[in-house]
Amino acid sequence: MTRNAPTGWQAAADGVVAPADATDNQGVKQDREKSEGTWRVAALDVNGVQASKADARKFTVTNGADGAWALQADGKEVMKGTSTIDPMNRPKTVAFVPADGANAGRTNLGIYEIEGDAHKVCFAPPGKDRPTEFASEPGSWHTLVALERERK
Repeated sequence: MTRNAPTGWQAAADGVVAPADATDNQGVKQDREKSEGTWRVAALDVNGVQASKADARKFTVTNGADGAWALQADGKEVMKGTSTIDPMNRPKTVAFVPADGANAGRTNLGIYEIEGDAHKVCFAPPGKDRPTEFASEPGSWHTLVALERERK
């Protein structure tokens, strides 16, 4: 990985996730259905530092319809958790909580968009303000992740 990427990836590992919560809201249900399945990381930027494409592609995220998610590195689970979304906000918002790792039980605030087989998430570390745009600038500590749906 490029400079700072391992530390930054830990931040990403603490919450790369697709949306989920337990409401009956139709928008939530639709976005959950869109995000369910396995996604390969196509690009990863943390605090303004871009990981190499080869390093980014080592990671996948599996999203369940119930809001559960799991992050895998080279096919081995490294983290899991849950999340909630609000697709009515612009941009759409996500909050997720890792069940394990350095930030277990702490909420990460972010934004997301999902179109077809492309999914994008930008989030801040726990205790920091939610990003307002899909960007990871030096000093922001924002993590920007682009994912592609994996086909069987």
